[in-house]
Amino acid sequence: MRSPSGSAGSGKRISRDGTGFGSRTTGFRRIGELSRRGCIELCVNVFNWIKNQKNYCARNDIYNMMIRLHARCNRVDQARGLFFEMQKWSCKPDAETYNALINAHGRAGQWRWAMNLMDDMLRAAIAPSRSTYNNLINACGSSGNWREALEVCKKMTDNGVGPDLVTHNIVLSAYKSGRQYSKALSYFELMKGAKVRPDTTTFNIIIYCLSKLGQSSQALDVFNSMREKRAECRPDVVTFTSIMHLYSVRGEIENCRAVFEAMLAEGLRPNIVSYNALMGAYAVHGMSENALSVFQEIKRNGMFPDVVSYTCLLNSYGRSRQPGKAKEVFLMMRKERRKPNVVTYNALIDAYGSNGLLAEAVGIFRQMEQDGFKPNVVSVCTLLAACSRSGKKVNVETVLSAAEARGIKLNTAAYNSAIGSFINGAELEKAIALYQTMKRKKVKADSVTFTILISGSCRMSKYPEAISYLKDMEDLGVPMTKEVYSSVLCAYSKQGQVTEAESTFKQMKMAGCKPDVIAYTSMLHAYNASEKWEKACELFLEMEANGVDPDSIACSALMRAFNKGGEPSNVFILMDLMREKEVPFTGAVFFEIFSACNTLQEWKRATDLIQMMDPYLPSLSIGLTNQMLHLFGKSGKVEAMMKLFYKIMESGVQINLKTYAVLLEHLLAVGNWRKYIEVLEWMSDGGIQPSTQMYRDIISFGERSAGIEFEPLIRQKLESLRNKGVSKSS
Repeated sequence: MRSPSGSAGSGKRISRDGTGFGSRTTGFRRIGELSRRGCIELCVNVFNWIKNQKNYCARNDIYNMMIRLHARCNRVDQARGLFFEMQKWSCKPDAETYNALINAHGRAGQWRWAMNLMDDMLRAAIAPSRSTYNNLINACGSSGNWREALEVCKKMTDNGVGPDLVTHNIVLSAYKSGRQYSKALSYFELMKGAKVRPDTTTFNIIIYCLSKLGQSSQALDVFNSMREKRAECRPDVVTFTSIMHLYSVRGEIENCRAVFEAMLAEGLRPNIVSYNALMGAYAVHGMSENALSVFQEIKRNGMFPDVVSYTCLLNSYGRSRQPGKAKEVFLMMRKERRKPNVVTYNALIDAYGSNGLLAEAVGIFRQMEQDGFKPNVVSVCTLLAACSRSGKKVNVETVLSAAEARGIKLNTAAYNSAIGSFINGAELEKAIALYQTMKRKKVKADSVTFTILISGSCRMSKYPEAISYLKDMEDLGVPMTKEVYSSVLCAYSKQGQVTEAESTFKQMKMAGCKPDVIAYTSMLHAYNASEKWEKACELFLEMEANGVDPDSIACSALMRAFNKGGEPSNVFILMDLMREKEVPFTGAVFFEIFSACNTLQEWKRATDLIQMMDPYLPSLSIGLTNQMLHLFGKSGKVEAMMKLFYKIMESGVQINLKTYAVLLEHLLAVGNWRKYIEVLEWMSDGGIQPSTQMYRDIISFGERSAGIEFEPLIRQKLESLRNKGVSKSS
């Protein structure tokens, strides 16, 4: 069909249909230019115009160019459509056509289509090139199908097409995508054995795999070797970003920032992924001001923050207990037309949930669905964790029902969160029932599951049940971890099964799990419960030798062992060690120190200790303070007892009837009837009614011990006190 020409006076040559594309030759040239610039819509318009021209003749190079362009833009359906269209025009696909189309399907993750295209290519007697094989290996590998990728690589070699460095890198990448990190390292060793010279891409994959295997030191060695002066492969932006991720995972934020600065110093321009890696490191540790600074730096450098950038900033506010600011980031994101994703919503749910705002977290969950996003298992885990923090039992079951209604299959982490939530709510039976459901649905429990169940059972004094989970672990082949060992030791300790505890402790060390302070503390409690004071003292020496610093709980257990084992002087040595290492003092620690002072008659030290107690008094239980008052009183140190009492009163600790009873008992024992009556007055003023026995005791004392001179005075004061109480009540 011919189109009318343009007006004669226009001075500008236009096509016969008025499009301005010119002749077919010009159109083909224009497609090439636009393709290089990635202007896909203009390319499509020019190509459609060419096809409408008279005497149009289909050309392989143009179809191949268009298929490649569609592949770059992830428009696989359009690329496949052109493949069939060119054949209708009697234009036979060649090796380059198949390469472009296999690449398009690989980019889209459609590796089976890519395999089928290779079969079609072979049936058409078109010999695959090295690029064809590389594209097909990449199609399989990028989808995580590393076995199929290796099969294609084998066929490639069998057909006489030798692999090049690109092939080797694609195979390494296939292992990486398939999470076969150890296999990737083994393949790299084979490459070195075959004298294949790696490039920066190779090393980037190796660094990633080493990091995932927890071999961060080896990953850093590779990175440092790349930075040496004579190194053939210099690190690029991807390399530096990978090392930043490594330090972020290790919690070494300063090193993460230092690597970022080193990248700038070497003249490399960070991309958005690099900035996001730095922001992510700050976000995890709740360093919101630093994260905001990086966010602003992205904008200053002429880049646009992406959804990951906004999510990192939002997460940093959530982790720094600023859920309101996290919501502001979410709203700003929408205002700037950056579409949030599921990860963003989950971060906002966590921002509210981790700060105890369960209702707001549930609201975001519902908003997420209203906005057209499907919650995933991470959303459920986050809500379950929020339920656990809020302590509201009913919400755990509601969240589980909501997950089931939406077809969300719970994974191990989700079950662990739910079981932990039930246990935190003291609902052990429901936790066990959910564990049984987990087994029935063939979701494999891990060491975290058993740590939660064993420690939870111990907390609720269900020690035999705690031990019973060991058999389940053995049956499932779940390895014992340090946390599980510590929980089992606690269970044996609480039951007084010291032999079993010793056996488990020994097994723990033989398994290569270095006992931590929790494990040592459990053993100390076991020895204390069985009155094996000497073994407890020996264990303390072992702790020192292994470089394990005792915490407050361990120190109180050790002090008890020293006191009961006849070595109270060691309590003071441990007290000095606690001061040196800045271990916080607790009520139990103070009680054991006072006990040692009592045994050794170290009353000056005990009196000095009262002064030291000031910062700790508000956190001490009234039961422990009463015990300490009694300790002073029964030793006849009434002045010290009263000094401690005054400190307790100043700290704002709520005094009860038992406290006053302790004071009165010991005041009367030393004949201080004046202070006794004064304490009765304090009780009355404090709204605590003295018992009848307290009055009887002082009257009896007056009759028996006060003498004729003071007995009437005691009765007079008591009568006045009683009248005062009556007038108050009326």
